[in-house]
Amino acid sequence: MDIQTLTYLFVGASFALYIGIAIWSRAGSTKEFYVAGGGVSPMANGAATAADWMSAASFISMAGIIAYAGYDASVYLMGWTGGYVLLAMLLAPYLRKFGKFTVPDFIGDRYYSNVARTVAVICVIFVSFTYVAGQMRGTGIVFARFLEVDVNVGVVIGMAIVFFYAVLGGMKGITYTQVAQYCVLIFAFLVPAVFLSIMMTGHVLPQTGFGATMLDASGNDTGVYLLQKLDQVVTDLGFTAYTDGSKSTMDVFFITAALMFGTAGLPHVIVRFFTVPKVHDARISAGWALFFIALLYTTAPAVGAFARMNLINTVNETQYEKLPSWFYNWENSGLIGWMDKNGDGKVQMRAGAPFDGKPDYVGSRKDVQGSHGERMLKNAPTDNNSEVYIDRDIIVLANPEIGNLPAWVIALVAAGGVAAALSTAAGLLLVISSAISHDLLKKTLKPDITEKQELLAARLAAVVAIIVAGYFGVNPPGFVAQVVALAFGLAASSFFPVILMGIFYKRMNREGAIAGMLAGLLFTLSYIVYFKFVAPDMNSAEHWLFGVSPEGIGTFGMIINFLVAFAVSRVTAPPPEHIQHIVEDIRVPRGAGHAVAH
Repeated sequence: MDIQTLTYLFVGASFALYIGIAIWSRAGSTKEFYVAGGGVSPMANGAATAADWMSAASFISMAGIIAYAGYDASVYLMGWTGGYVLLAMLLAPYLRKFGKFTVPDFIGDRYYSNVARTVAVICVIFVSFTYVAGQMRGTGIVFARFLEVDVNVGVVIGMAIVFFYAVLGGMKGITYTQVAQYCVLIFAFLVPAVFLSIMMTGHVLPQTGFGATMLDASGNDTGVYLLQKLDQVVTDLGFTAYTDGSKSTMDVFFITAALMFGTAGLPHVIVRFFTVPKVHDARISAGWALFFIALLYTTAPAVGAFARMNLINTVNETQYEKLPSWFYNWENSGLIGWMDKNGDGKVQMRAGAPFDGKPDYVGSRKDVQGSHGERMLKNAPTDNNSEVYIDRDIIVLANPEIGNLPAWVIALVAAGGVAAALSTAAGLLLVISSAISHDLLKKTLKPDITEKQELLAARLAAVVAIIVAGYFGVNPPGFVAQVVALAFGLAASSFFPVILMGIFYKRMNREGAIAGMLAGLLFTLSYIVYFKFVAPDMNSAEHWLFGVSPEGIGTFGMIINFLVAFAVSRVTAPPPEHIQHIVEDIRVPRGAGHAVAH
């Protein structure tokens, strides 16, 4: 069977499974829609949390960034795993005990204020949209290659599928669907990694293969370490050594911290801790999730290194006509572009961008071809020896093809990529719809609406959210992992301080919380918008505040949030007595109530 047929088969079978589960577990009440009725086993919840967690950014983009940025990309590994530990140990059990299942709900009740609740809803929507745009882009890339359509058409297909099962099933459908999606995506990530590790180093575990010596074509040990060889190859081509970083220590620290604290304030992951029956189960499911997440995160550096090595060996200095078929397929998707600057017909991989912007082709391959059969580009060439543009987001998806693995492995990775993007997109859309229907409508604007009307409002909100997310998926402001990193910065600067102080500092009042959230969010958002959209040509270390990039500025925003909230709370009235008692009670780890939706 050819790759195309197998891909349709694998992706189709996985969809049939997800949609079957969504129909089987259709939500009948608002409690089931929001928190799966609160009765999911800790291990299943751990797998669902891991699927929610490991979005398209983790599956598709992270190993791609590691393949190109090397050591610099370690911020994503450290920030995302460290942040999960922080969330599981420091916040989740207390929020679970408080018994509110959305972040705005917690903030509204803890700070006894509908204004605080509304500010939190606005923050939720900002964070979730930024995040979901990255997921939609990831879905578009998967469909673009494997259904052989344009990236933008891929985004529209993804929108339709997410709409179907997020809007139908609610949280109950999503929880069990995500358990299935976790199984698909982890299998799809590990199988090619194990294959490549055995082929390149003789080690079964990619984690040990990453630090091992390489084998030659006949399977004998060369005595040269994989990373040593990779450093030599990339520096010969003019790139920075793979194991050296180009970011300043300050920026690395700030990006890692922003990802870490942003993680701890991420609304769609916090909700997961309410879908288990007891607080004890919330802790156990956090442990399971950490194990499931670690499987992918400890494999990603190896996948990045194997991919970069194979890519250079396969593509560099090869005649265009003799390149493997995957190169032409990705070129048709608009994610690879080649410009023969020296006219020798060979593809040269060198440091720097080969031309301005992303590939912009003249007509289709059938209509307009260069002298070697390549697609012609409208882009203006740059003044260097680099000739090929390869979108980082394709690295993981193209990896099995680059490494010459069997067709079924290539099809499996396609199914995994779709599972990763859709699982998180669905979870986020649910957070957006519950923020609007539950927190804004039910709790603030129209307290008298019925449960049926609330469910309808949640579904309508999800429809609007999907359309907006699709627009951002078609016009993304960066690579998938970078777009997602910005969402984490926004979460760190808005939610983390008010959640943390809401649990551990009983003197924190509504005035402090509102002022802190607004100060942190506005500072971070304006910094990101300025460098990413208003003046992108100034987006470099010499113009940044203390040399901190937009990806890391959320840490600054968080510090501003803490300081403003603390200062304002000291000069305004303390919270009411009953709120202070609630705060003391949350911290005593006894008898936590069920999640309530009143």
